[in-house]
Amino acid sequence: MPKYQYNMVAIGAGSAGLVTSYICAATRAKVALIEKHKMGGDCLNTGCVPSKALIRSAKFMKDANRAKSLGFKSVDVEFDFSDVMERIQRVIKKIEPHDSVERYTNLGVDCFQGQAMIRSPHEVEVNGQVLTTKNITIATGARPFVPPISGIEDVEYYTSENLWDLRDKPEHLVVLGGGPIGSELTQAFARLGVKVTQIERAERILQREDTEISAMVEEKFKKEGVTLLTNHDVVEVKKEGQQKVVICEHNDKTIEVSCDTLLVAIGRKPNTTGFGLEELGVELNDNGTIKVDDYLRTTKFRNIYACGDVAGPYQFTHTASHQAWFCAVNAMIKPFWGFKADYRVIPWATYTDPEVARVGLNEQEAKEKGVPYDVTTYDIDDSDRAIADEDAYGVVKVLTVPGKDKILGVTIAGVHAGDLIAEFVAAMKHGFGMNKILGTIHIYPTLAEINKSAAGNWKKNQVSETTLKWGERLNRWRR
Repeated sequence: MPKYQYNMVAIGAGSAGLVTSYICAATRAKVALIEKHKMGGDCLNTGCVPSKALIRSAKFMKDANRAKSLGFKSVDVEFDFSDVMERIQRVIKKIEPHDSVERYTNLGVDCFQGQAMIRSPHEVEVNGQVLTTKNITIATGARPFVPPISGIEDVEYYTSENLWDLRDKPEHLVVLGGGPIGSELTQAFARLGVKVTQIERAERILQREDTEISAMVEEKFKKEGVTLLTNHDVVEVKKEGQQKVVICEHNDKTIEVSCDTLLVAIGRKPNTTGFGLEELGVELNDNGTIKVDDYLRTTKFRNIYACGDVAGPYQFTHTASHQAWFCAVNAMIKPFWGFKADYRVIPWATYTDPEVARVGLNEQEAKEKGVPYDVTTYDIDDSDRAIADEDAYGVVKVLTVPGKDKILGVTIAGVHAGDLIAEFVAAMKHGFGMNKILGTIHIYPTLAEINKSAAGNWKKNQVSETTLKWGERLNRWRR
């Protein structure tokens, strides 16, 4: 086409679509943003924000239950479950203006509420209106994956999408799935006084983490009353009166678990259907995500980009935003220049207690890939601030290049791990290592000192016995 109405049309107003629109508009490009449901997408409405609000309320109950360790004889907390769930909606409403139509309209983005349909590589229809555009960014996200378990469609169940409609406190909640979403919600509900059974088909929960890290979380769950059924394969779900019965196979035995509330948290499926991709013949990966090149362009159409959960390979809000920068910038500066998406330093966290944060390689990945490494650990129970806060448990685990201070990866399991790991993320991103962390002043007493203590342990491990013996001789001579 000789002329286009827009430089960019972004489909989906979650993190990826919002950031794409924001950056393009900041360059004074003409931008349209289409959302069929709610601005803010999954993260604001059904994912990160509501789950973290729930976790915060549940943490208050944890602190109340350990009042004696904090110097109080007892604390009695009365609450209605419905009030906790209503608080979550209040939190969403408080954050909503950050992602609102009003804000993005003021930024210069034309916002459309409706179902997008890609009619051609340069035409997107919404509400009967065809928008012509130089570029398109697909940011349609993902939805909960519900496996084809026998009988699952005949019983009422929740996912991370509709769980927030719950107002009556469950008597017994069964959570299917031992990944981050399932594990976070398992612990939160248990802390609110719900009987919870978590079922995972693998041998342990949080499979992507090192074995001992998963074990720390499992131990905490069991202490807090969670029934954890690992190595249990769910084969059927049925209804018996007002109860739901989950039937599992475990070591050649059939196990039945009855509950009144069922939550399916097994994974997420990219949203790639219903808006024209099939008709265009856009290529998908084996896992259902849109296949993109290093510049986040679809393989068939160089003006159609994809980012966020619908593109993968990571399903995090912060990586969706990260990818969106590349989509926006590459679309605006082509054909003069282009930037390849950079996935070298991707951090993430699981908000259980202990919180688990990761960046780079962990030990099991290093072994699988044959990457040589040194490992340094620091036990958080040695931290003065953690002791003062009655949160003295967990570990920092750092992988470095053998004989050097270059960081290959870090895992932190403990309170505020997602905040603590930022220093290591900066180190890996900007090329400084353990020596620089050790040489940086950290305020006492803070949890941030944990990072310096880990660096101190690394330094101690680098000093050979021979060097120590020479030091002993030198000091003896100097006396």
